Amino acid sequence: MNPRPDFGEDSYTGANRLTGKRALITGGDSGIGRAVALAFAREGADVLISYLNEDDDAQETLRAVRGAGRTAIAVPGDIGHEEQCRQLVQRTLTELGGLDLLVNCAGFQMNRDGIDAISTEEFDHTLKTNIYAMFWLCKYALPHMHEGGAIINTASIQAYQPSPTLLAYAATKGAIVTFTKALAAEAIKKGIRVNAVAPGPIWTPLIPTTFDAEHVKEFGKNTPTGRAGQPVEIAPVYVFLACNESSYITGEVVGATGGRPLG
Repeated sequence: MNPRPDFGEDSYTGANRLTGKRALITGGDSGIGRAVALAFAREGADVLISYLNEDDDAQETLRAVRGAGRTAIAVPGDIGHEEQCRQLVQRTLTELGGLDLLVNCAGFQMNRDGIDAISTEEFDHTLKTNIYAMFWLCKYALPHMHEGGAIINTASIQAYQPSPTLLAYAATKGAIVTFTKALAAEAIKKGIRVNAVAPGPIWTPLIPTTFDAEHVKEFGKNTPTGRAGQPVEIAPVYVFLACNESSYITGEVVGATGGRPLG
């Protein structure tokens, strides 16, 4: 990508907010997921990242996390399959010794001219990646998490201001908001908080793979800040929701949209 996304390698400084925590992060090979993995590591957490098949990108994340002195594990595979999600949780428990933080970052989107252009197979794939995987991971993770743990899901401004060309993606992001609020009411009984982050336009590899060159050129300019955000600018929101500083926050959606309102 040109320019290369800023994941925080040269700028993010930790403050021991997550010392001793064990985190499972999906989509950790690039984009927001990589920035969150690096930030968590510099805050003292060990990290297992899930990714589809981008081996080189995953190795870059591992290098960054290990450079922070933390344990880093990368597991490839399609989280659109229930068994893959179950195994991710099990590997985190086995190889990191427990699971304190679950971050659902992985996502899929395609830009289509209208509903007629969305195949049933594509719609199904979008739901499996964005909704089913989150459901399965939360289902298998929660029984092993303890008081003080946190689940952070990734919604989007698309949940509140949906683009018709992103119909399938926007629908899943709306579902993530509702899922987060419902699960939060259950999980807090165990002392586990569940929140979501709703990014606006963030400069990640998902963007040039989804939109044409003209759209990419204008990406993010419709925000009050006049630009797209960088992954490093949103990672601190995940850190805040993962650490004890947000101990009284659950069932919430935190926007990071460059000034565009969620409502």
